[in-house]
Amino acid sequence: MLVVRAARRADHGAFIDLARKAGPGFTSLSLDDAALEDKLAKSEDSYAGRLDEPSDVCYQLMLEESESGEIFGTAAVKAAIGLKKPYFDFKIFTLAQASKEADQRFDMEAMLLVNDFAGSTEVGSLYVRDAARGTGAGRLIAQSRYMLMAADTSRFGDTVVAELRGVVDAQGYSPFYEYVTRPFFRMSFEEADRLSAATDNQFILDLMPVHPIYVDLLPSEARAVIGQTHPHGVNARRLLEWEGFEYDRYVDIFDAGPLVSCRTEKVRTIRNSRRVSVGDATGEAVQAMVSTDRIDDFRCVFTEIVATEERVRLSEQARRALDLTHGEAARIWVRE
Repeated sequence: MLVVRAARRADHGAFIDLARKAGPGFTSLSLDDAALEDKLAKSEDSYAGRLDEPSDVCYQLMLEESESGEIFGTAAVKAAIGLKKPYFDFKIFTLAQASKEADQRFDMEAMLLVNDFAGSTEVGSLYVRDAARGTGAGRLIAQSRYMLMAADTSRFGDTVVAELRGVVDAQGYSPFYEYVTRPFFRMSFEEADRLSAATDNQFILDLMPVHPIYVDLLPSEARAVIGQTHPHGVNARRLLEWEGFEYDRYVDIFDAGPLVSCRTEKVRTIRNSRRVSVGDATGEAVQAMVSTDRIDDFRCVFTEIVATEERVRLSEQARRALDLTHGEAARIWVRE
């Protein structure tokens, strides 16, 4: 059975392997081995409640086969972005141009560097190995992030955002980066990506222009990818939209991938999940997401259950995967 669980320091080797397989453009995993180890250590402290600053809190999740222990994927939830470290995006505005003398009236689009989502929660770093794709693993680990948040919404922001990977080829070439961002940074896409993941992003504030960039002045190759999702991220975008996330013309400053957002209480999985206790229940079996209703040692599976308003009956395999016993609290989201 596939189970999503809280990441541990002992996952370091598997985490490095996932980061290398993710490839260029996956900013949150574009880190050296030591930085990935630090990320796991911070995640352990986050689950244990040992971090006081919300901006330091990040919950890393691992997708694991419960019997073999093999790791197939990862994802993360950052409790509060844009506070200590600015969360920069381009916001696309429409500017109205008009002249009576020239008898001209038209609209032009311009991009401006912003940090509009300070204090929001970010879901991201979702990566699943090829071997697990098409098995429902992607949906499991994606929805598990909201089951985690539902366990204690007070730990998270009022808005949830997700930044989708933009158009970058296997060699790390991004047309948007080459024509828009590289002239200001004077470094390769991968170098800028790594620097963004590993620093406080002051270099972005130092080097990027504070004035608008007119979209119509860009080469067609760069314009064509603005707001477009990398082919590997198309399914992730569908899942986000199903949850209620919307695109509001914010894009990543490196590859122009779309940023989508949703009010936390309106995220479908959070809104429609409920707390129950493990026990005896009679009725029709249904497919459901089931998680431990606690942040510490969080675990989540997709399985068949029998549930009433207050109780849920689980198979022995599911109970072992979740490490839940009779009478303990669980959270369920019944498949719609």
